[in-house]
Amino acid sequence: MAIDSDINLSSPNDSVRQRMFELIQRKQLEIVAALEAIEGSDTKFRSDSWERGTEGGGGRSMLIQDGRVFEKAGVNISKVHGVLPPQAVSQMRNDHSKLDLPDGTSLKFFACGLSLVIHPHNPHAPTTHLNYRYFETWDETGKPHTWWFGGGADLTPSYLYPEDAKQFHQAHKDALDKHDATLYPRFKKWCDEYFLIKHRNETRGIGGIFFDDFDEFDAERSLKLVEDCFNAFLESYPPITRRRMDTPSTDAEKNWQQIRRGRYVEFNLVLDRGTQFGLRTPGSRVESILMSLPRTAGWVYDHHPEPGSKEEELLQVLQNPIEWV
Repeated sequence: MAIDSDINLSSPNDSVRQRMFELIQRKQLEIVAALEAIEGSDTKFRSDSWERGTEGGGGRSMLIQDGRVFEKAGVNISKVHGVLPPQAVSQMRNDHSKLDLPDGTSLKFFACGLSLVIHPHNPHAPTTHLNYRYFETWDETGKPHTWWFGGGADLTPSYLYPEDAKQFHQAHKDALDKHDATLYPRFKKWCDEYFLIKHRNETRGIGGIFFDDFDEFDAERSLKLVEDCFNAFLESYPPITRRRMDTPSTDAEKNWQQIRRGRYVEFNLVLDRGTQFGLRTPGSRVESILMSLPRTAGWVYDHHPEPGSKEEELLQVLQNPIEWV
């Protein structure tokens, strides 16, 4: 693929940068294989490699649509580099304290990462999102300016199964506890706060972990943390999906799923920093950025679930996040 080409940049983290890219290449194939095993049909992921033109880099998108189990699932990797225009730097500076730069500054950068969103057909099988990325910047002389890791994984069910939520959270807690027992509580809280649909005062889902601007460990240790988090996802989401994918459902339950997907769209288009950053970055691939959107979604005017219903049970948790493990 074009993204394997030399980017002609150097930093103390050359080895980590390359091994992060190798990790996301490997995990893309492992995740796709796990999802195709669940799909269990002739429907396979479509592989679509792309280049970022003259901007530098590219990626590989792998997508399945209208399968037996998955209505839409995308697993994307990218490795890009170039110059961030002042508008993009200014936006990033609002969220990344290490980018202490004056207005009007352009910045050389390198980034690679894997991002996925999975939308099953069955309203009892949860949507999920995962993203892990590595980012570096350079000043005008080519001297490394800063680096960090970021990402996380979260679960967005339409119907609440506490055992699923506990399994997903426990797997990620176990992965983080290998490195520092204080990480999971911090990253779980960060996830609940980040994925808050502010205009609805409800979270997008039942959470997971989220972190950004992370360089508290050295780069080697941070890379291993990311690998362990990838493995936590592979250990938890596939069995949850297998448990729920053939659960009998009604038209009313499918309608509720459409409403919840509408909330998903609202967050991704209105509030998600990754979507906004991607659309502001020159040469970005819109299809990959908007891959996260569901195949179908719905909006119902002034909708409120029936008191005491399963739908209200979920909404109560989304409005009042709880500790799962």
